[in-house]
Amino acid sequence: MIHREREQKFVREMIVMAYTKPVTTTEMFKKAYNGGYAIGAFNVNNMEIVQGITEAAKELEAPLILQVSKGARAYANHTYLVKLVEAAIIETGLPITLHLDHGDSFELCKSCIDGGFTSVMIDKSGLPFDENIKITKQVVEYAHDHGVVVEAELGTLSGIEDEVNVSAEAASYTRPEEVEEFVQRTGCDSLAIAIGTSHGAYKFTAAQCTRNEKGELVPPPLRFDVLEEVSKRLPGFPIVLHGSSSVPQQFVKMVNENGGKMPDAVGIPEEQLRKAAKLAVCKINIDSDLRLAMTGTIRKYFAEHPDHFDPRQYLTPARAAIKELVKHKITDVLGCDHKAF
Repeated sequence: MIHREREQKFVREMIVMAYTKPVTTTEMFKKAYNGGYAIGAFNVNNMEIVQGITEAAKELEAPLILQVSKGARAYANHTYLVKLVEAAIIETGLPITLHLDHGDSFELCKSCIDGGFTSVMIDKSGLPFDENIKITKQVVEYAHDHGVVVEAELGTLSGIEDEVNVSAEAASYTRPEEVEEFVQRTGCDSLAIAIGTSHGAYKFTAAQCTRNEKGELVPPPLRFDVLEEVSKRLPGFPIVLHGSSSVPQQFVKMVNENGGKMPDAVGIPEEQLRKAAKLAVCKINIDSDLRLAMTGTIRKYFAEHPDHFDPRQYLTPARAAIKELVKHKITDVLGCDHKAF
């Protein structure tokens, strides 16, 4: 018995040592699809965010996707972000994918592929169907030649987040009758669909919501009928949900009580995301929740310690808040705890 436990420990250590560079999502998604869970795709912009996310995942042995937007590259620099993610892999030993979120051109995707990313998204969902296919296919061909996987998008999410700015009127649900042709003609590896999620912290207007007995806004339910029809047409194919932050109200309250102004910020109910993760959704994007956890914690810290000025003093609790938030997401929403190895 003791010999077997030592052998299992040795095998686990060998597996951990194997991860020194970012991986693709191919094996992650196969396991997630068959296991009825999703991988968290968390947006990163600086060291503390990377550390908070990856420390949580390490404790829970969860696979990860760390994703970088065009705006994050402009803010933090491509090289810094790549090296931060590589450092996180070395520190945690986890399988981590480095992904470009919402790439808006072939040139941007190419730059990320050439610069060490293992997954890219090309988002041309705002273009006509055939134009979306043409540019997506171009990215897919270049990416596959370099061992990189590609996420594409059909349907258009509303909301504002970094470079993405789509009005509610311009948003559209994914048309299930288009997905087979799109995947076949582009060769993409995963598909982001629009079923009612939305970017940013203000995902819905008050007019789109109802109010519960506490007077809190309740958003409209996700279109699971669209998801289920897409899944039937693309059996075994990984589906992605963008705009899936839940906008935790404790952090909204923390912001508002400490000098902020975020009235009627509301997100996607976590129970709906958990349901989606049990179906064909293998990747769920989370960004605004991280920003809220960090900003709310920092605002509160400054209110309680107006004499402090050392960034380490207020970034330490902010990083801890992100870590606890991510642990909750991994366990209670995504269901990917203890799925890394």
